[in-house]
Amino acid sequence: MKRKDNLKAWLYLLPAILFLGVFMVYPLVDVVIYSLEEGYNSASQTMSGVGIYNFQYVLRDPYFIQALKNTFILVAITVPVSTGLALLISLGLSSIKWVKDMYQTIYFLPYVTNTLAVGLVFMVLFDKTEYTDGLVNTFIKLFGGQAVDFIDGPYWAKMLVLCLYTVWIVLPFKILILTSALASVNKNYYNAARVDGTPPFRIFTRITLPMISPMLFYLIITGFIGAFKAYSDSVALFGTDLNAAGMNTIVGYVYDMIYGNSGGYPSYASAAALILFSIVITITVINLLVSRKLSIKGGDTVG
Repeated sequence: MKRKDNLKAWLYLLPAILFLGVFMVYPLVDVVIYSLEEGYNSASQTMSGVGIYNFQYVLRDPYFIQALKNTFILVAITVPVSTGLALLISLGLSSIKWVKDMYQTIYFLPYVTNTLAVGLVFMVLFDKTEYTDGLVNTFIKLFGGQAVDFIDGPYWAKMLVLCLYTVWIVLPFKILILTSALASVNKNYYNAARVDGTPPFRIFTRITLPMISPMLFYLIITGFIGAFKAYSDSVALFGTDLNAAGMNTIVGYVYDMIYGNSGGYPSYASAAALILFSIVITITVINLLVSRKLSIKGGDTVG
């Protein structure tokens, strides 16, 4: 009977297993194979050997180094800034309950808006042309500053716009998650702390933060993964020739190696994709280990 139940369970799981096998496992194996094929010619489907040359080429390619630098800067700035802002806004929303639902809707609007449409809005705000300096430059000049070309100008200006755009895009989802997490905190903890005369900051660090830490670390981990996969953000602001703009990302580099101006090199693209995969896995594991240790400490603190 037990064997029959096990067989039935595997039959129920079969569609999901087939789906994962065809669309996840097989492509991953295929990428690994491509990355090890040296001198692969996509037209004749031939190669000159097997080895790690593709990884060596990618790691020496100045376009990949630039994409790696851009991606790491984007991750280092946008993940902590967006998470911190989301937490502050969520705390504010939780304290003004009568407008909570309305503000949640307003903050969520950028998340359901098309990415390219938001990019066009940012171009109108920041783009400096021969006809107009853009809305942001208008304000800068009002305060006595010099107009800056944020789209085609210096690297720091372009990176600033890209970071602002990325934060704007990811902020609504984080606010929604953290607002829900704050609402689920047991109010008895707060009541007991107020009776003891505990200061608000201590309540936040000793009760609120430990209780919402699982959601906070979930957002940090998914934020890292999302930022490392960024590509459409750069395209929306700087167009499709990201190498010329100096604003390519790792995912953009992979795309260019297959379909872009330097396309036709799936082996190089596969090597770059596996490097990205290794980076994301490493950072995710580190985050999980840190979050587990802090969650245990947080539980002891609340207890």
